[in-house]
Amino acid sequence: MSPTVTPFSELLRRRSRADVPGAARWSGGAHDLLAGECDVADYADLLGQYAVVYDALERAAARMADHPVAAPFVTAQLTRMPAIRADLEYLVGPDWSELCCPTAATTAYVRRLNEVAATSPGGFVAHHYTRYLGDLTGGPTLARLLEERFGFDTNGVLFTIFDQVADPDAFEDTYRAQLDAAPWSAAEREAVLAEVDLAARLDRALVASLGATRAVGAPTAGLGSLPA
Repeated sequence: MSPTVTPFSELLRRRSRADVPGAARWSGGAHDLLAGECDVADYADLLGQYAVVYDALERAAARMADHPVAAPFVTAQLTRMPAIRADLEYLVGPDWSELCCPTAATTAYVRRLNEVAATSPGGFVAHHYTRYLGDLTGGPTLARLLEERFGFDTNGVLFTIFDQVADPDAFEDTYRAQLDAAPWSAAEREAVLAEVDLAARLDRALVASLGATRAVGAPTAGLGSLPA
């Protein structure tokens, strides 16, 4: 009997879920923030930091759209920036982008994302996978958390709604099949797994940087001191 070979997509799934409890596995930093004491301004602050991250990620995706390895993963169906902009305009106002100041952790996250997007298609896919499949899977959970916490309906939670993805389960199955079909060597697959770990750590650091700012009572580095 030949040994069972675990698909690469399953290895990635296990790695991305390791050491992350419950719903936070797929709702990321917002879940961590909402699990503590926060208000609408804190959530707007987090979304402002994510605007910087997703702007970098979606610029990188545009550059990767013709790359033979990365191109299968790039699709406008996943684009989040229009929804993030709309949510921040609702939460903060039309001048939100002028008021958003990235924390050091957000800057480090974007620096790493830009670095791997310029040098490694596998590294780019690791960040693409970590963010977008987490968003797609965790979106309903995050939307419920925001609705329960702040009474949001649609405005304020557009970020969580993938209205261009008719069947999320089928979309995820296709994405995972593309991960399994990507022509990576064993070493490249290990590098993708390591980058998924790093992407998760960078996300946690981004959220922790906001929490640390609140804890010391200093003015928030992003949007948190603004009225909702």
